[in-house]
Amino acid sequence: MRELRTTMLTTPASKMGIEPSKVYPKVFGIVMDMPLSGGHTSTVVSMCDGHTSLYTTSTFGVLGGIGHESVRTASTNFVKAAQSYYDEATATADYPYPVSDHVRFYLLGFDGVRVIDAEIASVEDRTDKRSGIWAAGQRVLTELRRVAEKSGK
Repeated sequence: MRELRTTMLTTPASKMGIEPSKVYPKVFGIVMDMPLSGGHTSTVVSMCDGHTSLYTTSTFGVLGGIGHESVRTASTNFVKAAQSYYDEATATADYPYPVSDHVRFYLLGFDGVRVIDAEIASVEDRTDKRSGIWAAGQRVLTELRRVAEKSGK
């Protein structure tokens, strides 16, 4: 799963056949890393075309979210939400996982990757101005969970 995450973080939009558009002028995808219990990390990947995956540093993962309309919608909305946070994000070529009480958002931009690091407690209680991007990411997780529950996985 770590290799899949690295691939998503390092593959330019042009190699995926994605170009800037009116809806997605700056960001074509987003990677959200969050800590899990036991020292593991979960990674949500959402792309502007609806491709969605959940990776973990343990043995669990969900691939193929694009096959479900509710997941595609949540995923594309997550990427749309990322557009408004792009300018405040910091350019990076390093992709470490967040510390235990933080979340990291890697914005996959047409001109490179940018990162936002936030305390989970602050985005959850909406005292952090990046709470909107957190909420959009949580909707993706919710839809992935619903699809997995329906399919019995």
